Amino acid sequence: MDIVLISLGAICIFAGIIGSFVPIIPGPPLSWIGLLLLQYTSNVYFSPLFIGATGVIALLATLLDYYLPVLGTKKYGGSKGGIWGAIMGLLFAIFFPIFGPLGFLIWPFLGAFVGELSQQKNQKNALRAAWGSFIGFLAGTLIKLIISMAYAGFFIQQLWD
Repeated sequence: MDIVLISLGAICIFAGIIGSFVPIIPGPPLSWIGLLLLQYTSNVYFSPLFIGATGVIALLATLLDYYLPVLGTKKYGGSKGGIWGAIMGLLFAIFFPIFGPLGFLIWPFLGAFVGELSQQKNQKNALRAAWGSFIGFLAGTLIKLIISMAYAGFFIQQLWD
């Protein structure tokens, strides 16, 4: 049974790392499930505090990933129109995956740009706010990757011990 749990856990860890780049796949939560599966093997023990804390971190990273493009738009001078445009673009990317995973880059960027233009901003300011959306997306991706890689490190470390 341990072999099955370790194999499924390794698949979840690997899928979690891939999910750091593919917005449709929840990277850190999948990696966390890999740790949880490893916990149920006969030779590995994680404390309940560790499992709980890593679970909360995975959940917060996933939620933060949806918020960072909006925060980036605001930080780079975006108005409410740009922020709402970025939100609408993100929702559009989720429900209409026209460009696949790239849609999570393209649609919030375009949404922020159009939202800024609708507020009578010039193209330069609108582009700056849209750039903030892009930077926010990249920041979220990096955070998810770091967390998923850390969970992979915990997984491998426990297998070697």
